[in-house]
Amino acid sequence: MLLFAFGSTLFAGLTAVLSKIGVRDTDSDVATAIRTGVVLLFSWIMVFLTGSIGTIGLISARTCLFLMLSGLATGASWLLYFQALYLGDVNKVAPIDKSSTIITMILAAVILGEGLGAMKLFCMVLMGTGTMLMIRRTPGVTEGRGGKGWMAAALMSAVFASLTAILGKIGIQGVESNLGTAIRTCVVLVMAWMIVFFKGKQRELKRIRGRSWLFLILSGFATGGSWLCYYRALQLGPASIVVPIDKLSIVVTILFSRLFLGEKLTVKSAAGLALMIAGTLLLLV
Repeated sequence: MLLFAFGSTLFAGLTAVLSKIGVRDTDSDVATAIRTGVVLLFSWIMVFLTGSIGTIGLISARTCLFLMLSGLATGASWLLYFQALYLGDVNKVAPIDKSSTIITMILAAVILGEGLGAMKLFCMVLMGTGTMLMIRRTPGVTEGRGGKGWMAAALMSAVFASLTAILGKIGIQGVESNLGTAIRTCVVLVMAWMIVFFKGKQRELKRIRGRSWLFLILSGFATGGSWLCYYRALQLGPASIVVPIDKLSIVVTILFSRLFLGEKLTVKSAAGLALMIAGTLLLLV
């Protein structure tokens, strides 16, 4: 379980930075739809390679329902996350997105019956405090191109990401993890392209540069790898442990955003990151 969870962490961290580069000159809704197509291709290839396609007839109606609901939540989370990335810095968007850990732990206790003891509560306080330190605006530094719009989008993305984990945990129990991921991705793809056409943004496809195509495709493959590892880990272990490990991807994200995007951490942000990491690692003790 831990191997798959940490694998998800690595790929998820790469996803944020590759996506940020990809959406610089691309509409965020169109970028989400393109990436989802890549993830869908990747996930179904894995289904056929592992032979899990033969179990598709064994999936119950209840499992299908929760996989579809999880897919809808994922689609909403992605659309909002990419909007936040388009408007704000990775170093600020990523911490809010990772704060979904706190919401997930609460929902896991209420819905799944997973315990919420003193240690988990302490870790939640650490992660919450760390998030606040990382997103607090530094005096004299202006907001990104979208003002504070990125923050609202990132917060809603975190809420839907939490629902994704809980619904996915319920749905993945009755299906092979690779097949479950592929089915969910079908829902996300339909939802993403419906929004593109509903908003009349399909014309934006002609304006996407070759470099943006490359990074969006690479981001899709990174997301596919992250999902396959993540839902396998959820199938093997409790959501209240798997989700926090997955959120350690913020370390990878911050590192690569510094190397490739030139985004720097302030002392306050670095302290916030340390608190988030400490809170996450204590959950594994």
